[in-house]
Amino acid sequence: MTSPVVRSPVLKRRDAWTYGLAGFVVAIALWELVTRVWLKSNAQLAAPEDVFVALTRLVTDGTFWQETGRTMRAWAIGLALSLVLGVAAGVLIGSSRVLWHAFRPTLDFLRSVPGIALMPLTLLLWGPTLRSDVFLIVFGTVWTLIVQTTYGVRAVDEMTLETARSFGFNRIQRVFLVVLPSSLPYLATGLRIASSVAITVAISAELLIGNPGLGNQIGLARSYGQFTEMYALILTSGVLGVALQAGSSALERRFLRWHESQRAAQR
Repeated sequence: MTSPVVRSPVLKRRDAWTYGLAGFVVAIALWELVTRVWLKSNAQLAAPEDVFVALTRLVTDGTFWQETGRTMRAWAIGLALSLVLGVAAGVLIGSSRVLWHAFRPTLDFLRSVPGIALMPLTLLLWGPTLRSDVFLIVFGTVWTLIVQTTYGVRAVDEMTLETARSFGFNRIQRVFLVVLPSSLPYLATGLRIASSVAITVAISAELLIGNPGLGNQIGLARSYGQFTEMYALILTSGVLGVALQAGSSALERRFLRWHESQRAAQR
């Protein structure tokens, strides 16, 4: 009697893209149905066709790219600072059992606090400036990177560390040659999550604080009753988030080809 074939739960990359595209088409069709049939009398809603026309106009305007660049600048600065702080703190906490047990409840608490909740504080400290956006992005993403790095450090095989010690590696060499490379899968997951959160916080901060960027343009379009442009900018924000997510996943596949999860995804 032959044993049943166990199928891998991981989809091939081509199949994943196919299903994703099919889901996108269904979502657009539902959007069209809602705006054209059920809510066609609501002037504050826009059909997909009108939104895509408005988006085409926007992408030919230099102001659109300038504001997008400002949003991406805040995203990049905030995420870079979070990465440096998160890796440094994660390695320190993960390397010490005492620090791990001491700071774990605090990290869980701070990770649950949305970064945008500190907007009143940032306005008092720096006003509507780039510093406010960067601070909110860092606060909203650094805890995830710390936790992921900490788990990665604590997951390093003790036998591997003992082997490094037997070869005469000092503490700094063990961190850079053993601990960090072994923690890369955890760090890559944290970076992918933090990247998406960072762009969300950046646009939200611009919308609420009024700093230049895509979020501010969404607020202005809403104030002037330009609803199709508003939805086009919201759509741009979503596309930007998907592009960043895809870019993070591509980098993860490239630099972690040796990891089991990436080998399974490539089958």
